[in-house]
Amino acid sequence: MKFSRGLRALILTLLFTTSLTAQYLYKDEVIFNPAFNEEVEKLGLELYEKTGISLRLVMLKELPDQMSIVEYEKALIADFTQPTILLTFSEMNSKVDILANQASLYEYFNKKQVLSPISSPVQAFVIAVLNMDFSDMSSGGTILPLLAQKAKKGEVLGKYSGSMFNGYADIAEQIAKSKNVVLQNAVGSANQTSILIIKVLFYGFILYGIVLYIKRKLYKART
Repeated sequence: MKFSRGLRALILTLLFTTSLTAQYLYKDEVIFNPAFNEEVEKLGLELYEKTGISLRLVMLKELPDQMSIVEYEKALIADFTQPTILLTFSEMNSKVDILANQASLYEYFNKKQVLSPISSPVQAFVIAVLNMDFSDMSSGGTILPLLAQKAKKGEVLGKYSGSMFNGYADIAEQIAKSKNVVLQNAVGSANQTSILIIKVLFYGFILYGIVLYIKRKLYKART
């Protein structure tokens, strides 16, 4: 049997990397922060104990040669027999994806929402107005909007850890809600509500400005 270069590299990584030992921060080539590791482990362990679902975070520096992120996830997730969800991030490839080893697991969380590049309904509406396209107004993204933000030198790792933990916690909390359990280590909605209020005000002003601009254009066209 012949293996592609990328698959061979993945197999070698799995064989010789001792850190891959059923942890919820399953692989970390990017952050290397004990506090980040501890928070992921606490939330992941509690989620597994209360729901039987393993939510594993994979932080890659770069995908193995010639492998897509989905190919990598499929090769990795094949080794798990228990219900498992992978949240995978590759820094150099600028890719994020979520893969479950059982199709039924997608019923417990909204993958499209978690991976949406738009964070709030207000932002989605403003973008739709600007583009005059209301066909897709999905929002609520908890990873990509944070990853897209600019970071000063020395703050990049903080951006990565913040965005990925935000997404990890979002998936965990959605699963817990679907299973009617409460996570003591959950991030909670208080902070997200405050951020949403600020965004509503901010994009509300933008929308108001757009309306005034359109009115002005229409007035000039009539005169």
